[in-house]
Amino acid sequence: MDEQTTPPFPNLLLDEQLCFALCRASRAITRSFTRRLDHLGLNHSQYLVMLVLWEEDGLAASRIAARVNLDPSSLTPILKYLETINLIRRVRPKDNQRTVLVQLTRSGRSLQPDTAAIQKAVAEAKGLSRDEVAVLRGTLHKLADALQKQEQEEISVA
Repeated sequence: MDEQTTPPFPNLLLDEQLCFALCRASRAITRSFTRRLDHLGLNHSQYLVMLVLWEEDGLAASRIAARVNLDPSSLTPILKYLETINLIRRVRPKDNQRTVLVQLTRSGRSLQPDTAAIQKAVAEAKGLSRDEVAVLRGTLHKLADALQKQEQEEISVA
């Protein structure tokens, strides 16, 4: 075989990279959601925040950031926007002014059925069975958990 057909480092082929496959899939599903969320005035990150609040309203901003895997400084502009379009309100409890609680407004709660329909449309467009999606989701959560644990261990050793 010549050098063009056998690369010196086959483990460095782009299509062999897990990170590239995950990135492609992430971008594709995010685009699919974004296209459908556009008419609601939401992007994918804002949608994720709304999902957390529909699960549990009145959470601290720091808890929301942790749930959607964002640092708090990245969450702040998302919350400001959602507040500007009257989907949420941010309040500071009198007993703890350092905490910001995020609460859904009536408009924020009323958006849930529309986004449920969007999620269903994206799920149907994926081309995967419900079982395949469940296995993939579980594998991705397992991978993310393992990588986060490894990162925390490396930080604590450093």
